[in-house]
Amino acid sequence: MILAEKKVTVVGAKRSGIGAAKLILKLGGKPFVTDSASGKVLTEYLNELKSNNIEFETGDHSERAFDCELMIVSPGVPSDAPIIKNAQAKKIKIIGELELAASVCKGKIIAITGTNGKTTTTSLCGHMFNVCGRKTFVAGNIGYAFSEIALDVKEDEFVSLEVSSFQLDLTDTFKPQVAMILNITPDHLNRYENKLENYIQSKLQIYKNQDENDYLILNKDNDLLMRSVKNPNSKTYYFSLKVNFVNGTYNSGDNIFFKSDNGSDFECKVSDINLIGEHNIANAMAVITAAKIFGLDNQKIIKALRTFEGVEHRLEFVREIEGVKYINDSKATNVDSVWYALKGFTGQIFLILGGQDKGNDYNRIRPLVLEKVIKIYAIGSSADKVFNFFHKDIKVEVKQTMEDVIHAANLEARPGDIVLLSPACASFDMYDNYEHRGRVFKEAVNKL
Repeated sequence: MILAEKKVTVVGAKRSGIGAAKLILKLGGKPFVTDSASGKVLTEYLNELKSNNIEFETGDHSERAFDCELMIVSPGVPSDAPIIKNAQAKKIKIIGELELAASVCKGKIIAITGTNGKTTTTSLCGHMFNVCGRKTFVAGNIGYAFSEIALDVKEDEFVSLEVSSFQLDLTDTFKPQVAMILNITPDHLNRYENKLENYIQSKLQIYKNQDENDYLILNKDNDLLMRSVKNPNSKTYYFSLKVNFVNGTYNSGDNIFFKSDNGSDFECKVSDINLIGEHNIANAMAVITAAKIFGLDNQKIIKALRTFEGVEHRLEFVREIEGVKYINDSKATNVDSVWYALKGFTGQIFLILGGQDKGNDYNRIRPLVLEKVIKIYAIGSSADKVFNFFHKDIKVEVKQTMEDVIHAANLEARPGDIVLLSPACASFDMYDNYEHRGRVFKEAVNKL
Protein backbone atom coordinates (compact mmCIF):
# COMPACT_ATOMS: atom_id res chain seq x y z
CA MET A 1 0.00 0.00 0.00
CA ILE A 2 1.65 3.23 -1.19
CA LEU A 3 0.79 6.08 1.16
CA ALA A 4 3.73 8.46 0.68
CA GLU A 5 2.48 12.06 0.84
CA LYS A 6 -1.15 10.89 0.78
CA LYS A 7 -3.74 12.45 3.06
CA VAL A 8 -5.36 9.70 5.13
CA THR A 9 -8.21 10.18 7.59
CA VAL A 10 -8.44 7.79 10.52
CA VAL A 11 -11.88 7.47 12.12
CA GLY A 12 -11.57 6.62 15.82
CA ALA A 13 -8.99 7.94 18.27
CA LYS A 14 -8.54 4.95 20.54
CA ARG A 15 -6.05 2.08 20.40
CA SER A 16 -6.63 0.88 16.82
CA GLY A 17 -6.99 4.39 15.45
CA ILE A 18 -3.77 5.56 17.05
CA GLY A 19 -1.96 2.46 15.80
CA ALA A 20 -3.22 3.14 12.28
CA ALA A 21 -2.24 6.81 12.40
CA LYS A 22 1.30 6.01 13.58
CA LEU A 23 1.65 3.35 10.87
CA ILE A 24 0.50 5.80 8.19
CA LEU A 25 3.12 8.25 9.44
CA LYS A 26 5.86 5.59 9.19
CA LEU A 27 4.75 4.83 5.63
CA GLY A 28 5.16 8.50 4.67
CA GLY A 29 1.48 9.40 4.71
CA LYS A 30 -0.24 12.39 6.30
CA PRO A 31 -2.70 11.08 8.93
CA PHE A 32 -5.57 13.07 10.38
CA VAL A 33 -7.57 11.49 13.21
CA THR A 34 -11.23 12.30 13.84
CA ASP A 35 -13.45 11.11 16.68
CA SER A 36 -16.96 12.21 17.64
CA ALA A 37 -16.28 11.63 21.36
CA SER A 38 -15.21 14.54 23.54
CA GLY A 39 -11.55 15.29 24.10
CA LYS A 40 -12.06 14.81 27.81
CA VAL A 41 -13.00 11.16 27.28
CA LEU A 42 -10.03 10.59 24.98
CA THR A 43 -7.33 12.41 26.96
CA GLU A 44 -4.84 9.55 27.29
CA TYR A 45 -5.11 8.69 23.60
CA LEU A 46 -4.84 12.30 22.44
CA ASN A 47 -1.62 12.76 24.38
CA GLU A 48 -0.07 10.02 22.25
CA LEU A 49 -1.24 11.71 19.06
CA LYS A 50 0.26 14.99 20.25
CA SER A 51 3.59 13.37 21.09
CA ASN A 52 3.75 12.03 17.52
CA ASN A 53 2.69 15.38 15.98
CA ILE A 54 -0.43 13.82 14.49
CA GLU A 55 -3.28 16.24 13.88
CA PHE A 56 -6.74 15.37 15.19
CA GLU A 57 -10.21 16.62 16.01
CA THR A 58 -12.76 15.53 18.62
CA GLY A 59 -16.41 16.17 19.40
CA ASP A 60 -17.58 15.97 15.80
CA HIS A 61 -16.45 15.18 12.27
CA SER A 62 -15.65 18.35 10.30
CA GLU A 63 -15.33 18.72 6.54
CA ARG A 64 -11.59 18.27 6.97
CA ALA A 65 -12.24 14.59 7.69
CA PHE A 66 -13.23 14.20 4.02
CA ASP A 67 -10.14 15.97 2.66
CA CYS A 68 -8.33 12.70 2.05
CA GLU A 69 -7.54 10.02 -0.52
CA LEU A 70 -8.14 7.15 1.90
CA MET A 71 -10.21 6.66 5.05
CA ILE A 72 -9.20 4.10 7.69
CA VAL A 73 -11.99 3.02 10.05
CA SER A 74 -11.45 1.64 13.56
CA PRO A 75 -13.43 -1.54 14.41
CA GLY A 76 -15.52 0.25 17.04
CA VAL A 77 -17.09 2.55 14.43
CA PRO A 78 -20.40 1.23 13.02
CA SER A 79 -20.35 0.66 9.26
CA ASP A 80 -23.54 2.72 8.95
CA ALA A 81 -22.16 5.73 10.86
CA PRO A 82 -22.91 9.05 9.10
CA ILE A 83 -19.21 9.77 8.47
CA ILE A 84 -18.87 6.44 6.65
CA LYS A 85 -21.98 7.05 4.55
CA ASN A 86 -20.79 10.57 3.69
CA ALA A 87 -17.37 9.27 2.68
CA GLN A 88 -18.98 6.62 0.49
CA ALA A 89 -21.11 9.29 -1.17
CA LYS A 90 -17.94 11.30 -1.88
CA LYS A 91 -16.32 8.17 -3.46
CA ILE A 92 -13.54 8.08 -0.87
CA LYS A 93 -11.85 4.68 -0.60
CA ILE A 94 -12.60 3.15 2.84
CA ILE A 95 -10.79 0.27 4.52
CA GLY A 96 -10.42 -1.00 8.08
CA GLU A 97 -7.36 -0.86 10.30
CA LEU A 98 -6.98 -4.62 9.83
CA GLU A 99 -6.64 -4.25 6.05
CA LEU A 100 -4.05 -1.49 6.42
CA ALA A 101 -1.87 -3.49 8.80
CA ALA A 102 -2.13 -6.75 6.86
CA SER A 103 -1.02 -5.01 3.66
CA VAL A 104 2.42 -4.24 5.15
CA CYS A 105 2.95 -7.26 7.40
CA LYS A 106 5.62 -9.65 6.05
CA GLY A 107 5.07 -12.42 8.60
CA LYS A 108 2.64 -15.32 8.61
CA ILE A 109 -0.81 -14.39 9.93
CA ILE A 110 -2.93 -16.82 11.93
CA ALA A 111 -6.29 -15.02 12.02
CA ILE A 112 -8.76 -16.20 14.64
CA THR A 113 -12.44 -15.31 14.70
CA GLY A 114 -15.68 -16.69 16.15
CA THR A 115 -18.50 -15.53 18.38
CA ASN A 116 -16.86 -16.89 21.53
CA GLY A 117 -13.37 -17.91 22.58
CA LYS A 118 -11.32 -15.59 20.34
CA THR A 119 -9.26 -13.96 23.07
CA THR A 120 -8.32 -17.16 24.90
CA THR A 121 -7.52 -18.96 21.65
CA THR A 122 -5.45 -16.09 20.27
CA SER A 123 -3.46 -15.86 23.51
CA LEU A 124 -2.91 -19.62 23.66
CA CYS A 125 -1.81 -19.66 20.02
CA GLY A 126 0.79 -16.97 20.66
CA HIS A 127 1.97 -18.72 23.81
CA MET A 128 2.25 -22.10 22.09
CA PHE A 129 4.15 -20.87 19.04
CA ASN A 130 6.57 -18.93 21.25
CA VAL A 131 7.11 -21.94 23.54
CA CYS A 132 7.82 -23.97 20.39
CA GLY A 133 10.51 -21.52 19.33
CA ARG A 134 8.57 -19.61 16.66
CA LYS A 135 8.57 -15.90 17.46
CA THR A 136 4.93 -14.80 17.48
CA PHE A 137 3.24 -11.46 18.12
CA VAL A 138 -0.22 -11.43 19.71
CA ALA A 139 -2.39 -8.62 18.35
CA GLY A 140 -5.79 -7.50 17.05
CA ASN A 141 -8.60 -7.16 19.53
CA ILE A 142 -6.18 -8.26 22.24
CA GLY A 143 -2.97 -6.63 23.42
CA TYR A 144 -1.56 -4.53 20.60
CA ALA A 145 -3.52 -3.19 17.66
CA PHE A 146 -2.29 -5.01 14.55
CA SER A 147 -1.11 -1.74 13.02
CA GLU A 148 1.19 -1.14 16.01
CA ILE A 149 3.31 -4.22 15.32
CA ALA A 150 2.76 -4.93 11.61
CA LEU A 151 6.12 -3.50 10.47
CA ASP A 152 8.03 -5.33 13.22
CA VAL A 153 7.12 -8.83 12.06
CA LYS A 154 9.81 -10.56 9.98
CA GLU A 155 9.07 -13.05 7.20
CA ASP A 156 9.85 -16.10 9.36
CA GLU A 157 7.74 -14.82 12.27
CA PHE A 158 4.03 -15.12 13.10
CA VAL A 159 1.12 -12.99 14.21
CA SER A 160 -1.62 -14.61 16.29
CA LEU A 161 -4.41 -12.21 15.40
CA GLU A 162 -7.80 -11.88 17.07
CA VAL A 163 -10.26 -10.69 14.43
CA SER A 164 -13.83 -9.52 15.02
CA SER A 165 -16.66 -9.39 12.50
CA PHE A 166 -16.43 -5.57 12.70
CA GLN A 167 -12.82 -5.72 11.48
CA LEU A 168 -13.69 -8.15 8.69
CA ASP A 169 -16.48 -5.88 7.45
CA LEU A 170 -13.98 -3.54 5.81
CA THR A 171 -11.57 -5.95 4.16
CA ASP A 172 -10.96 -6.42 0.43
CA THR A 173 -7.64 -8.24 0.13
CA PHE A 174 -7.04 -9.62 3.65
CA LYS A 175 -5.47 -13.07 3.17
CA PRO A 176 -4.16 -14.83 6.29
CA GLN A 177 -2.01 -17.95 5.93
CA VAL A 178 -4.28 -19.61 8.50
CA ALA A 179 -7.92 -18.64 9.09
CA MET A 180 -9.59 -20.12 12.13
CA ILE A 181 -13.35 -19.92 12.83
CA LEU A 182 -14.11 -21.18 16.32
CA ASN A 183 -17.91 -20.99 16.22
CA ILE A 184 -20.80 -18.85 15.03
CA THR A 185 -23.83 -18.08 17.17
CA PRO A 186 -26.14 -15.02 17.06
CA ASP A 187 -24.40 -11.91 18.43
CA HIS A 188 -24.06 -8.19 17.63
CA LEU A 189 -27.25 -8.41 15.59
CA ASN A 190 -28.03 -4.80 16.54
CA ARG A 191 -25.12 -3.83 14.27
CA TYR A 192 -26.21 -6.14 11.46
CA GLU A 193 -29.79 -4.95 11.02
CA ASN A 194 -30.89 -7.89 13.21
CA LYS A 195 -30.03 -10.25 10.33
CA LEU A 196 -28.03 -13.31 11.33
CA GLU A 197 -27.00 -13.88 7.71
CA ASN A 198 -25.22 -10.52 7.61
CA TYR A 199 -23.25 -11.40 10.73
CA ILE A 200 -22.34 -14.83 9.33
CA GLN A 201 -21.10 -13.34 6.06
CA SER A 202 -18.84 -10.97 7.98
CA LYS A 203 -17.25 -13.89 9.80
CA LEU A 204 -16.79 -15.90 6.60
CA GLN A 205 -14.90 -13.01 5.01
CA ILE A 206 -11.83 -14.29 6.91
CA TYR A 207 -11.14 -17.00 4.30
CA LYS A 208 -12.60 -15.54 1.10
CA ASN A 209 -9.22 -14.49 -0.35
CA GLN A 210 -7.33 -17.64 0.60
CA ASP A 211 -5.94 -20.03 -2.01
CA GLU A 212 -4.63 -23.60 -2.07
CA ASN A 213 -1.46 -22.56 -0.23
CA ASP A 214 -3.45 -21.38 2.80
CA TYR A 215 -5.28 -23.19 5.59
CA LEU A 216 -8.76 -22.98 7.08
CA ILE A 217 -9.53 -24.45 10.53
CA LEU A 218 -13.20 -25.03 11.39
CA ASN A 219 -15.23 -26.28 14.35
CA LYS A 220 -16.93 -29.41 13.04
CA ASP A 221 -19.34 -29.40 16.02
CA ASN A 222 -20.85 -26.00 15.18
CA ASP A 223 -23.75 -26.79 12.84
CA LEU A 224 -24.41 -23.18 11.83
CA LEU A 225 -20.78 -22.72 10.85
CA MET A 226 -20.60 -25.98 8.90
CA ARG A 227 -23.79 -25.14 6.98
CA SER A 228 -22.47 -21.66 6.16
CA VAL A 229 -18.98 -22.43 4.83
CA LYS A 230 -19.14 -22.95 1.06
CA ASN A 231 -16.33 -24.16 -1.21
CA PRO A 232 -13.22 -22.68 0.42
CA ASN A 233 -10.12 -22.62 -1.79
CA SER A 234 -7.81 -23.24 1.15
CA LYS A 235 -6.88 -26.63 2.61
CA THR A 236 -9.42 -27.31 5.37
CA TYR A 237 -8.76 -28.85 8.77
CA TYR A 238 -11.30 -29.46 11.54
CA PHE A 239 -11.50 -29.85 15.30
CA SER A 240 -14.23 -31.69 17.21
CA LEU A 241 -15.22 -32.88 20.66
CA LYS A 242 -17.63 -35.41 19.15
CA VAL A 243 -16.30 -37.19 16.06
CA ASN A 244 -13.03 -38.71 14.83
CA PHE A 245 -11.52 -37.91 11.44
CA VAL A 246 -8.29 -37.37 9.50
CA ASN A 247 -6.98 -33.82 8.89
CA GLY A 248 -7.68 -32.23 12.21
CA THR A 249 -7.85 -32.60 15.97
CA TYR A 250 -10.43 -34.54 17.94
CA ASN A 251 -11.24 -35.63 21.49
CA SER A 252 -11.67 -39.33 22.29
CA GLY A 253 -12.23 -40.16 25.95
CA ASP A 254 -9.43 -38.70 28.05
CA ASN A 255 -7.21 -38.09 25.03
CA ILE A 256 -6.78 -35.59 22.23
CA PHE A 257 -5.43 -36.61 18.83
CA PHE A 258 -4.28 -34.79 15.71
CA LYS A 259 -4.23 -36.81 12.49
CA SER A 260 -3.22 -35.69 9.01
CA ASP A 261 -3.16 -37.38 5.64
CA ASN A 262 0.49 -36.37 5.33
CA GLY A 263 1.39 -38.64 8.24
CA SER A 264 1.76 -35.96 10.91
CA ASP A 265 0.19 -36.87 14.26
CA PHE A 266 -0.02 -35.76 17.88
CA GLU A 267 -1.49 -37.08 21.14
CA CYS A 268 -1.97 -35.61 24.61
CA LYS A 269 -4.27 -35.94 27.63
CA VAL A 270 -7.26 -33.67 28.12
CA SER A 271 -5.79 -33.00 31.57
CA ASP A 272 -2.74 -31.41 29.89
CA ILE A 273 -4.94 -28.41 29.04
CA ASN A 274 -4.67 -25.91 31.87
CA LEU A 275 -8.06 -24.23 31.30
CA ILE A 276 -11.59 -24.47 32.71
CA GLY A 277 -14.45 -25.82 30.59
CA GLU A 278 -15.23 -28.06 27.67
CA HIS A 279 -15.25 -25.09 25.30
CA ASN A 280 -11.62 -24.43 26.15
CA ILE A 281 -10.73 -27.99 25.20
CA ALA A 282 -12.17 -27.15 21.78
CA ASN A 283 -10.23 -23.87 21.66
CA ALA A 284 -7.02 -25.73 22.52
CA MET A 285 -7.69 -28.28 19.77
CA ALA A 286 -7.99 -25.45 17.25
CA VAL A 287 -4.57 -24.17 18.31
CA ILE A 288 -3.05 -27.66 18.25
CA THR A 289 -4.26 -27.92 14.66
CA ALA A 290 -2.49 -24.70 13.71
CA ALA A 291 0.66 -25.83 15.50
CA LYS A 292 0.75 -29.14 13.62
CA ILE A 293 0.12 -27.44 10.27
CA PHE A 294 3.48 -25.75 10.83
CA GLY A 295 5.11 -28.90 12.17
CA LEU A 296 5.71 -27.74 15.74
CA ASP A 297 7.28 -30.18 18.21
CA ASN A 298 4.81 -32.44 20.06
CA GLN A 299 6.47 -32.25 23.48
CA LYS A 300 6.75 -28.47 23.28
CA ILE A 301 3.05 -28.27 22.33
CA ILE A 302 2.19 -30.23 25.49
CA LYS A 303 4.45 -27.97 27.55
CA ALA A 304 2.60 -24.93 26.18
CA LEU A 305 -0.80 -26.44 27.03
CA ARG A 306 0.33 -27.15 30.59
CA THR A 307 1.85 -23.71 31.20
CA PHE A 308 -0.82 -21.47 29.67
CA GLU A 309 -2.68 -19.66 32.45
CA GLY A 310 -5.57 -18.17 30.52
CA VAL A 311 -6.41 -14.51 30.00
CA GLU A 312 -7.64 -11.76 32.27
CA HIS A 313 -11.44 -11.37 32.48
CA ARG A 314 -12.14 -14.76 30.89
CA LEU A 315 -13.02 -17.34 33.58
CA GLU A 316 -10.25 -15.79 35.65
CA PHE A 317 -9.84 -17.13 39.17
CA VAL A 318 -9.61 -14.11 41.47
CA ARG A 319 -9.63 -15.38 45.03
CA GLU A 320 -10.95 -18.03 47.39
CA ILE A 321 -12.38 -16.75 50.68
CA GLU A 322 -13.50 -19.27 53.33
CA GLY A 323 -14.10 -21.89 50.66
CA VAL A 324 -15.95 -19.57 48.24
CA LYS A 325 -14.34 -19.05 44.83
CA TYR A 326 -14.71 -15.73 43.00
CA ILE A 327 -14.46 -15.95 39.19
CA ASN A 328 -14.13 -12.99 36.82
CA ASP A 329 -15.72 -13.71 33.42
CA SER A 330 -16.40 -10.09 32.52
CA LYS A 331 -15.59 -10.78 28.87
CA ALA A 332 -18.75 -12.93 28.66
CA THR A 333 -20.74 -10.31 26.77
CA ASN A 334 -23.30 -12.66 25.22
CA VAL A 335 -25.57 -15.49 26.36
CA ASP A 336 -23.52 -18.25 24.75
CA SER A 337 -20.45 -17.20 26.75
CA VAL A 338 -22.45 -17.59 29.96
CA TRP A 339 -23.61 -21.04 28.82
CA TYR A 340 -19.98 -22.12 28.43
CA ALA A 341 -19.07 -20.64 31.82
CA LEU A 342 -21.89 -22.42 33.64
CA LYS A 343 -21.00 -25.72 31.96
CA GLY A 344 -17.47 -25.44 33.32
CA PHE A 345 -18.31 -25.50 37.02
CA THR A 346 -19.67 -27.91 39.60
CA GLY A 347 -21.08 -26.58 42.86
CA GLN A 348 -23.71 -23.93 43.48
CA ILE A 349 -23.25 -20.62 41.69
CA PHE A 350 -24.14 -17.05 42.61
CA LEU A 351 -24.38 -15.51 39.14
CA ILE A 352 -23.90 -11.80 38.38
CA LEU A 353 -25.90 -11.06 35.24
CA GLY A 354 -26.79 -7.91 33.33
CA GLY A 355 -25.45 -4.74 31.73
CA GLN A 356 -26.12 -3.20 28.35
CA ASP A 357 -28.42 -5.68 26.63
CA LYS A 358 -27.75 -6.80 23.04
CA GLY A 359 -31.12 -8.44 22.41
CA ASN A 360 -30.39 -11.36 24.71
CA ASP A 361 -32.61 -14.46 24.71
CA TYR A 362 -32.07 -16.10 28.10
CA ASN A 363 -33.96 -19.25 27.11
CA ARG A 364 -30.59 -20.56 25.88
CA ILE A 365 -29.19 -20.69 29.44
CA ARG A 366 -32.39 -21.21 31.43
CA PRO A 367 -31.95 -25.01 31.94
CA LEU A 368 -28.35 -24.57 33.11
CA VAL A 369 -29.29 -21.70 35.40
CA LEU A 370 -32.01 -23.81 37.04
CA GLU A 371 -29.55 -26.68 37.43
CA LYS A 372 -26.52 -24.80 38.75
CA VAL A 373 -27.39 -21.31 39.98
CA ILE A 374 -28.64 -20.71 43.50
CA LYS A 375 -29.16 -16.96 43.06
CA ILE A 376 -28.80 -14.21 40.45
CA TYR A 377 -27.63 -10.70 41.17
CA ALA A 378 -28.99 -8.50 38.37
CA ILE A 379 -27.04 -5.34 37.51
CA GLY A 380 -26.99 -2.56 34.96
CA SER A 381 -29.57 -1.21 32.54
CA SER A 382 -30.91 -4.70 31.78
CA ALA A 383 -31.43 -5.63 35.44
CA ASP A 384 -35.22 -5.46 35.11
CA LYS A 385 -35.15 -7.73 32.04
CA VAL A 386 -33.03 -10.27 33.93
CA PHE A 387 -35.33 -10.06 36.96
CA ASN A 388 -38.52 -10.45 34.91
CA PHE A 389 -37.17 -13.48 33.03
CA PHE A 390 -35.81 -15.46 35.99
CA HIS A 391 -37.51 -14.40 39.22
CA LYS A 392 -40.36 -16.92 39.03
CA ASP A 393 -37.88 -19.81 38.94
CA ILE A 394 -34.95 -18.66 41.04
CA LYS A 395 -33.95 -16.00 43.55
CA VAL A 396 -33.07 -12.76 41.77
CA GLU A 397 -31.96 -9.58 43.48
CA VAL A 398 -31.32 -6.28 41.69
CA LYS A 399 -28.16 -4.48 42.81
CA GLN A 400 -26.97 -0.99 41.95
CA THR A 401 -23.20 -1.44 42.17
CA MET A 402 -20.63 -4.21 41.95
CA GLU A 403 -19.61 -3.46 45.53
CA ASP A 404 -23.20 -4.10 46.65
CA VAL A 405 -23.14 -7.45 44.84
CA ILE A 406 -19.88 -8.60 46.39
CA HIS A 407 -20.96 -7.54 49.88
CA ALA A 408 -24.20 -9.53 49.54
CA ALA A 409 -22.48 -12.57 48.04
CA ASN A 410 -19.91 -12.58 50.84
CA LEU A 411 -22.72 -12.82 53.38
CA GLU A 412 -24.74 -15.47 51.50
CA ALA A 413 -22.25 -17.83 49.84
CA ARG A 414 -21.06 -20.92 51.70
CA PRO A 415 -17.93 -23.11 51.36
CA GLY A 416 -17.94 -24.84 47.97
CA ASP A 417 -20.02 -22.12 46.31
CA ILE A 418 -18.88 -20.00 43.36
CA VAL A 419 -19.48 -16.29 42.82
CA LEU A 420 -19.36 -15.82 39.05
CA LEU A 421 -19.37 -12.55 37.15
CA SER A 422 -20.55 -13.67 33.70
CA PRO A 423 -22.92 -10.87 32.68
CA ALA A 424 -24.02 -11.81 29.11
CA CYS A 425 -24.10 -8.11 28.28
CA ALA A 426 -21.93 -5.26 27.14
CA SER A 427 -20.51 -3.04 29.87
CA PHE A 428 -20.99 0.47 28.52
CA ASP A 429 -23.99 1.35 30.68
CA MET A 430 -21.84 1.30 33.83
CA TYR A 431 -18.20 0.97 32.77
CA ASP A 432 -15.73 2.04 30.08
CA ASN A 433 -15.40 -1.51 28.77
CA TYR A 434 -15.48 -5.12 29.95
CA GLU A 435 -11.92 -4.78 31.30
CA HIS A 436 -13.02 -1.92 33.54
CA ARG A 437 -15.98 -3.99 34.75
CA GLY A 438 -13.68 -6.92 35.52
CA ARG A 439 -11.23 -4.72 37.42
CA VAL A 440 -14.03 -3.27 39.55
CA PHE A 441 -15.19 -6.82 40.35
CA LYS A 442 -11.67 -7.88 41.35
CA GLU A 443 -11.11 -4.76 43.44
CA ALA A 444 -14.36 -5.38 45.33
CA VAL A 445 -13.41 -9.03 45.95
CA ASN A 446 -9.90 -8.16 47.09
CA LYS A 447 -11.27 -5.67 49.63
CA LEU A 448 -13.15 -8.44 51.49
